[in-house]
Amino acid sequence: MKKAFITGITGQDGYYLSKLLLDNNYEVHGTIRRSSSINTSRIDPLISEYSDTKQFNLHYSDLLDSASLSLLLNDIQPDEVYNLAAQSHVAVSFKNPVISTQTSTLGVLSLLEPLRTFNKEVKFYQASSSEMYGGSEDKILNEDSLFDPKSPYAAGKVFSHNLSKIYRESYDMFCVNGILFNHESPHRGETFVTRKISRAVGRIKLGLQSKLTLGNLEAVRDWGYAGDYVEGMWKMMQYDKPDDWVLATGKAYKVSDFAKSAFDSVNLNWEDFVVSSKRYERPNEVHYLLGDSSKAKNLLNWKPKVDFDGLVKLMVEEDIELAKQEKTLLDNNLIKPTWENAI
Repeated sequence: MKKAFITGITGQDGYYLSKLLLDNNYEVHGTIRRSSSINTSRIDPLISEYSDTKQFNLHYSDLLDSASLSLLLNDIQPDEVYNLAAQSHVAVSFKNPVISTQTSTLGVLSLLEPLRTFNKEVKFYQASSSEMYGGSEDKILNEDSLFDPKSPYAAGKVFSHNLSKIYRESYDMFCVNGILFNHESPHRGETFVTRKISRAVGRIKLGLQSKLTLGNLEAVRDWGYAGDYVEGMWKMMQYDKPDDWVLATGKAYKVSDFAKSAFDSVNLNWEDFVVSSKRYERPNEVHYLLGDSSKAKNLLNWKPKVDFDGLVKLMVEEDIELAKQEKTLLDNNLIKPTWENAI
Protein backbone atom coordinates (compact mmCIF):
# COMPACT_ATOMS: atom_id res chain seq x y z
CA MET A 1 0.00 0.00 0.00
CA LYS A 2 1.40 3.40 -1.00
CA LYS A 3 1.66 6.15 1.59
CA ALA A 4 0.86 9.81 0.93
CA PHE A 5 1.63 12.79 3.14
CA ILE A 6 -0.53 15.90 2.68
CA THR A 7 -0.14 19.38 4.12
CA GLY A 8 -3.30 21.49 3.95
CA ILE A 9 -5.41 18.35 4.29
CA THR A 10 -8.34 20.22 5.90
CA GLY A 11 -8.79 22.49 2.87
CA GLN A 12 -10.89 22.01 -0.25
CA ASP A 13 -8.12 20.34 -2.26
CA GLY A 14 -6.98 18.35 0.76
CA TYR A 15 -10.43 16.79 1.04
CA TYR A 16 -10.76 15.88 -2.64
CA LEU A 17 -7.18 14.60 -2.87
CA SER A 18 -7.55 12.49 0.29
CA LYS A 19 -10.75 10.96 -1.06
CA LEU A 20 -9.09 10.16 -4.39
CA LEU A 21 -6.05 8.58 -2.75
CA LEU A 22 -8.13 6.54 -0.31
CA ASP A 23 -10.24 5.28 -3.22
CA ASN A 24 -6.95 4.20 -4.82
CA ASN A 25 -5.99 2.25 -1.68
CA TYR A 26 -3.40 4.69 -0.32
CA GLU A 27 -2.57 5.12 3.34
CA VAL A 28 -3.06 8.86 3.85
CA HIS A 29 -1.34 11.06 6.42
CA GLY A 30 -2.09 14.76 6.88
CA THR A 31 -1.00 17.61 9.10
CA ILE A 32 -3.23 19.88 11.17
CA ARG A 33 -2.17 22.78 13.32
CA ARG A 34 -2.73 22.50 17.05
CA SER A 35 -5.18 25.17 18.23
CA SER A 36 -8.10 25.66 20.61
CA SER A 37 -10.59 25.20 17.75
CA ILE A 38 -9.61 22.69 15.07
CA ASN A 39 -11.69 22.85 11.90
CA THR A 40 -11.84 19.43 10.28
CA SER A 41 -15.42 19.79 8.98
CA ARG A 42 -14.50 19.06 5.35
CA ILE A 43 -12.69 15.82 6.16
CA ASP A 44 -14.91 14.64 9.04
CA PRO A 45 -16.69 12.13 6.74
CA LEU A 46 -13.30 10.60 5.90
CA ILE A 47 -12.29 10.51 9.57
CA SER A 48 -15.51 8.62 10.37
CA GLU A 49 -15.28 6.23 7.44
CA TYR A 50 -11.66 5.22 8.05
CA SER A 51 -11.49 5.53 11.85
CA ASP A 52 -11.07 1.78 12.36
CA THR A 53 -8.62 1.07 9.55
CA LYS A 54 -5.69 3.40 10.27
CA GLN A 55 -5.76 4.26 6.57
CA PHE A 56 -6.50 7.95 7.23
CA ASN A 57 -4.26 9.60 9.81
CA LEU A 58 -3.92 13.15 11.14
CA HIS A 59 -0.82 14.55 12.86
CA TYR A 60 -0.24 17.81 14.70
CA SER A 61 2.39 19.88 12.94
CA ASP A 62 3.00 23.20 11.21
CA LEU A 63 4.78 24.12 7.99
CA LEU A 64 6.90 26.60 9.94
CA ASP A 65 8.02 23.89 12.38
CA SER A 66 10.71 22.19 10.31
CA ALA A 67 11.82 19.91 13.16
CA SER A 68 8.40 18.31 13.66
CA LEU A 69 7.91 17.90 9.91
CA SER A 70 11.29 16.24 9.58
CA LEU A 71 10.46 13.77 12.34
CA LEU A 72 7.06 13.02 10.83
CA LEU A 73 8.42 12.40 7.36
CA ASN A 74 11.16 10.17 8.70
CA ASP A 75 8.65 8.21 10.77
CA ILE A 76 5.95 7.82 8.10
CA GLN A 77 8.28 7.23 5.13
CA PRO A 78 5.75 8.35 2.52
CA ASP A 79 5.94 7.54 -1.18
CA GLU A 80 4.36 10.87 -2.15
CA VAL A 81 4.24 14.28 -0.48
CA TYR A 82 1.64 16.87 -1.51
CA ASN A 83 2.25 20.41 -0.28
CA LEU A 84 -1.18 22.06 -0.43
CA ALA A 85 -0.94 24.21 2.69
CA ALA A 86 -1.05 27.98 2.33
CA GLN A 87 -2.87 31.08 3.43
CA SER A 88 -4.76 30.82 0.17
CA HIS A 89 -6.91 33.95 0.14
CA VAL A 90 -5.23 36.53 -2.11
CA ALA A 91 -6.94 39.57 -0.58
CA VAL A 92 -6.00 38.45 2.94
CA SER A 93 -2.34 38.23 1.89
CA PHE A 94 -2.30 42.02 1.52
CA LYS A 95 -3.50 42.40 5.11
CA ASN A 96 -1.26 39.66 6.51
CA PRO A 97 1.73 39.59 4.16
CA VAL A 98 4.28 38.20 6.63
CA ILE A 99 2.48 35.01 7.62
CA SER A 100 1.15 34.54 4.07
CA THR A 101 4.61 34.57 2.52
CA GLN A 102 6.29 32.69 5.38
CA THR A 103 3.96 29.74 4.89
CA SER A 104 4.73 29.57 1.17
CA THR A 105 8.47 30.17 1.35
CA LEU A 106 9.76 28.63 4.58
CA GLY A 107 7.08 25.95 4.42
CA VAL A 108 8.33 24.39 1.21
CA LEU A 109 11.89 24.37 2.58
CA SER A 110 10.65 22.56 5.69
CA LEU A 111 9.53 19.74 3.41
CA LEU A 112 12.19 19.66 0.72
CA GLU A 113 15.19 19.64 3.06
CA PRO A 114 14.17 16.51 5.01
CA LEU A 115 13.33 14.75 1.74
CA ARG A 116 16.70 15.69 0.28
CA THR A 117 18.47 14.48 3.42
CA PHE A 118 16.59 11.26 4.18
CA ASN A 119 15.03 9.99 0.96
CA LYS A 120 15.36 11.72 -2.39
CA GLU A 121 13.20 9.03 -4.02
CA VAL A 122 10.02 10.44 -2.46
CA LYS A 123 7.82 12.21 -5.00
CA PHE A 124 6.99 15.83 -4.10
CA TYR A 125 4.06 17.93 -5.36
CA GLN A 126 4.10 21.71 -4.97
CA ALA A 127 0.77 23.53 -5.31
CA SER A 128 1.61 26.47 -7.53
CA SER A 129 -1.05 28.93 -8.69
CA SER A 130 -2.27 30.81 -11.75
CA GLU A 131 -2.01 33.96 -9.60
CA MET A 132 1.75 33.81 -10.27
CA TYR A 133 1.12 35.06 -13.83
CA GLY A 134 -0.35 38.38 -12.73
CA GLY A 135 -3.02 38.51 -15.42
CA SER A 136 -2.07 41.90 -16.88
CA GLU A 137 -2.77 40.92 -20.48
CA ASP A 138 -5.67 39.16 -22.17
CA LYS A 139 -3.76 36.09 -23.32
CA ILE A 140 -3.70 32.34 -22.82
CA LEU A 141 -1.09 31.16 -20.31
CA ASN A 142 0.89 27.92 -20.26
CA GLU A 143 3.97 26.40 -18.62
CA ASP A 144 6.31 28.70 -20.58
CA SER A 145 4.52 31.97 -19.77
CA LEU A 146 6.37 34.47 -17.59
CA PHE A 147 5.39 35.11 -13.98
CA ASP A 148 4.39 38.61 -12.84
CA PRO A 149 2.96 38.27 -9.31
CA LYS A 150 0.57 40.99 -8.13
CA SER A 151 0.13 40.02 -4.46
CA PRO A 152 2.13 38.74 -1.48
CA TYR A 153 0.34 35.41 -1.95
CA ALA A 154 1.45 35.15 -5.57
CA ALA A 155 5.02 36.25 -4.76
CA GLY A 156 5.31 33.49 -2.16
CA LYS A 157 3.98 30.96 -4.67
CA VAL A 158 6.59 32.02 -7.25
CA PHE A 159 9.33 31.46 -4.65
CA SER A 160 8.10 27.98 -3.72
CA HIS A 161 7.55 27.06 -7.39
CA ASN A 162 11.12 28.06 -8.28
CA LEU A 163 12.55 26.35 -5.20
CA SER A 164 10.82 23.09 -6.10
CA LYS A 165 12.31 23.37 -9.58
CA ILE A 166 15.76 24.11 -8.15
CA TYR A 167 15.67 21.00 -5.95
CA ARG A 168 14.51 18.95 -8.95
CA GLU A 169 17.39 20.13 -11.11
CA SER A 170 20.08 20.29 -8.41
CA TYR A 171 19.43 17.08 -6.50
CA ASP A 172 17.65 14.93 -9.10
CA MET A 173 14.50 14.86 -6.97
CA PHE A 174 11.02 14.08 -8.25
CA CYS A 175 9.58 17.57 -7.66
CA VAL A 176 6.39 18.44 -9.51
CA ASN A 177 4.82 21.90 -9.82
CA GLY A 178 1.08 22.00 -10.50
CA ILE A 179 0.00 25.42 -11.79
CA LEU A 180 -3.72 25.13 -11.18
CA PHE A 181 -6.12 27.78 -12.40
CA ASN A 182 -9.16 28.59 -10.25
CA HIS A 183 -10.93 25.44 -9.15
CA GLU A 184 -14.10 25.49 -7.08
CA SER A 185 -16.60 23.21 -5.36
CA PRO A 186 -19.18 23.13 -2.55
CA HIS A 187 -16.16 22.71 -0.24
CA ARG A 188 -14.63 26.04 -1.28
CA GLY A 189 -14.14 28.53 1.56
CA GLU A 190 -17.05 30.94 1.93
CA THR A 191 -14.90 34.07 1.56
CA PHE A 192 -13.91 33.11 -2.01
CA VAL A 193 -16.04 34.90 -4.59
CA THR A 194 -17.56 31.80 -6.21
CA ARG A 195 -18.71 30.33 -2.90
CA LYS A 196 -19.80 33.74 -1.66
CA ILE A 197 -22.07 33.90 -4.70
CA SER A 198 -23.50 30.38 -4.34
CA ARG A 199 -24.11 30.84 -0.60
CA ALA A 200 -25.88 34.14 -1.23
CA VAL A 201 -28.06 32.64 -3.97
CA GLY A 202 -29.26 29.93 -1.57
CA ARG A 203 -30.05 32.45 1.16
CA ILE A 204 -31.70 34.96 -1.18
CA LYS A 205 -33.85 32.23 -2.73
CA LEU A 206 -35.09 31.28 0.76
CA GLY A 207 -35.61 34.88 1.90
CA LEU A 208 -32.67 34.99 4.33
CA GLN A 209 -30.61 37.65 2.53
CA SER A 210 -31.54 40.81 0.62
CA LYS A 211 -28.56 41.40 -1.66
CA LEU A 212 -25.01 40.31 -2.49
CA THR A 213 -22.08 42.72 -2.37
CA LEU A 214 -19.08 41.86 -4.54
CA GLY A 215 -15.90 43.58 -5.72
CA ASN A 216 -14.67 43.69 -9.32
CA LEU A 217 -17.41 42.15 -11.47
CA GLU A 218 -15.28 42.45 -14.62
CA ALA A 219 -12.40 40.23 -13.42
CA VAL A 220 -11.99 37.25 -15.76
CA ARG A 221 -11.10 33.77 -14.55
CA ASP A 222 -10.76 30.21 -15.84
CA TRP A 223 -12.94 28.21 -13.41
CA GLY A 224 -12.97 24.43 -13.07
CA TYR A 225 -14.12 21.77 -10.59
CA ALA A 226 -11.74 20.90 -7.74
CA GLY A 227 -12.48 17.18 -7.98
CA ASP A 228 -11.20 17.15 -11.57
CA TYR A 229 -8.09 19.12 -10.65
CA VAL A 230 -6.88 16.87 -7.82
CA GLU A 231 -7.08 13.96 -10.27
CA GLY A 232 -4.68 15.98 -12.40
CA MET A 233 -2.37 16.45 -9.41
CA TRP A 234 -2.26 12.71 -8.87
CA LYS A 235 -1.61 12.03 -12.57
CA MET A 236 1.36 14.42 -12.48
CA MET A 237 2.87 12.31 -9.71
CA GLN A 238 2.36 9.06 -11.65
CA TYR A 239 4.07 10.37 -14.79
CA ASP A 240 7.50 8.90 -15.54
CA LYS A 241 9.39 12.16 -14.92
CA PRO A 242 8.85 15.30 -12.82
CA ASP A 243 7.79 18.49 -14.58
CA ASP A 244 5.69 21.67 -14.40
CA TRP A 245 2.05 21.35 -15.44
CA VAL A 246 -0.85 23.75 -16.06
CA LEU A 247 -4.40 22.60 -15.30
CA ALA A 248 -7.19 24.77 -16.72
CA THR A 249 -10.42 24.56 -18.69
CA GLY A 250 -9.32 26.97 -21.42
CA LYS A 251 -12.56 28.95 -21.06
CA ALA A 252 -12.81 32.43 -19.55
CA TYR A 253 -15.71 33.97 -17.64
CA LYS A 254 -16.26 37.21 -15.77
CA VAL A 255 -17.32 37.29 -12.11
CA SER A 256 -20.61 38.72 -13.39
CA ASP A 257 -21.01 35.60 -15.60
CA PHE A 258 -20.66 33.37 -12.54
CA ALA A 259 -23.25 35.46 -10.69
CA LYS A 260 -25.64 35.36 -13.65
CA SER A 261 -25.35 31.59 -14.03
CA ALA A 262 -25.90 31.07 -10.29
CA PHE A 263 -29.01 33.26 -10.11
CA ASP A 264 -30.33 31.86 -13.40
CA SER A 265 -30.22 28.37 -11.90
CA VAL A 266 -32.89 29.41 -9.36
CA ASN A 267 -34.85 31.59 -11.81
CA LEU A 268 -33.74 34.93 -10.37
CA ASN A 269 -32.25 37.96 -12.14
CA TRP A 270 -28.76 38.54 -10.78
CA GLU A 271 -28.90 42.28 -11.48
CA ASP A 272 -31.77 42.63 -9.00
CA PHE A 273 -29.56 41.46 -6.14
CA VAL A 274 -25.85 42.04 -6.89
CA VAL A 275 -24.09 45.33 -6.10
CA SER A 276 -20.42 46.17 -6.54
CA SER A 277 -18.27 47.84 -3.88
CA LYS A 278 -14.65 48.98 -4.04
CA ARG A 279 -14.36 47.70 -0.46
CA TYR A 280 -13.94 44.20 -1.89
CA GLU A 281 -11.44 45.07 -4.60
CA ARG A 282 -7.76 44.19 -4.19
CA PRO A 283 -5.05 46.86 -3.97
CA ASN A 284 -3.54 45.37 -7.15
CA GLU A 285 -6.17 43.63 -9.26
CA VAL A 286 -5.50 40.57 -11.41
CA HIS A 287 -7.78 41.23 -14.36
CA TYR A 288 -7.50 38.22 -16.68
CA LEU A 289 -6.45 34.59 -16.15
CA LEU A 290 -6.98 31.97 -18.84
CA GLY A 291 -5.00 28.74 -19.02
CA ASP A 292 -3.85 26.29 -21.68
CA SER A 293 -3.59 22.73 -20.37
CA SER A 294 -2.68 21.11 -23.72
CA LYS A 295 0.43 19.55 -22.17
CA ALA A 296 -1.55 17.79 -19.44
CA LYS A 297 -4.17 16.73 -21.96
CA ASN A 298 -1.61 15.23 -24.33
CA LEU A 299 0.81 13.63 -21.85
CA LEU A 300 -1.35 12.89 -18.80
CA ASN A 301 -4.61 12.24 -20.62
CA TRP A 302 -6.22 14.80 -18.30
CA LYS A 303 -9.14 17.03 -19.11
CA PRO A 304 -11.87 18.63 -17.00
CA LYS A 305 -15.14 16.69 -16.82
CA VAL A 306 -17.41 19.29 -15.16
CA ASP A 307 -18.18 22.35 -17.31
CA PHE A 308 -18.80 25.90 -16.08
CA ASP A 309 -22.59 25.75 -15.78
CA GLY A 310 -22.40 22.28 -14.24
CA LEU A 311 -19.98 23.57 -11.61
CA VAL A 312 -22.20 26.55 -10.77
CA LYS A 313 -25.29 24.33 -10.55
CA LEU A 314 -23.49 21.86 -8.27
CA MET A 315 -22.44 24.62 -5.87
CA VAL A 316 -25.84 26.34 -5.81
CA GLU A 317 -27.71 23.08 -5.18
CA GLU A 318 -25.48 22.27 -2.20
CA ASP A 319 -25.83 25.78 -0.79
CA ILE A 320 -29.61 25.81 -1.14
CA GLU A 321 -29.65 22.75 1.12
CA LEU A 322 -27.43 24.58 3.62
CA ALA A 323 -29.76 27.59 3.47
CA LYS A 324 -32.73 25.35 4.20
CA GLN A 325 -30.96 24.10 7.34
CA GLU A 326 -30.22 27.69 8.36
CA LYS A 327 -33.85 28.69 7.82
CA THR A 328 -35.05 25.87 10.06
CA LEU A 329 -32.66 26.95 12.81
CA LEU A 330 -33.66 30.61 12.41
CA ASP A 331 -37.37 29.80 12.49
CA ASN A 332 -36.82 27.99 15.79
CA ASN A 333 -34.68 30.82 17.22
CA LEU A 334 -31.69 28.50 17.50
CA ILE A 335 -29.27 30.78 15.62
CA LYS A 336 -28.97 34.39 14.59
CA PRO A 337 -27.81 35.41 11.10
CA THR A 338 -24.12 36.20 10.87
CA TRP A 339 -23.94 36.87 7.13
CA GLU A 340 -23.92 40.17 5.28
CA ASN A 341 -27.25 41.78 4.23
CA ALA A 342 -29.29 39.34 6.32
CA ILE A 343 -33.06 39.76 6.45
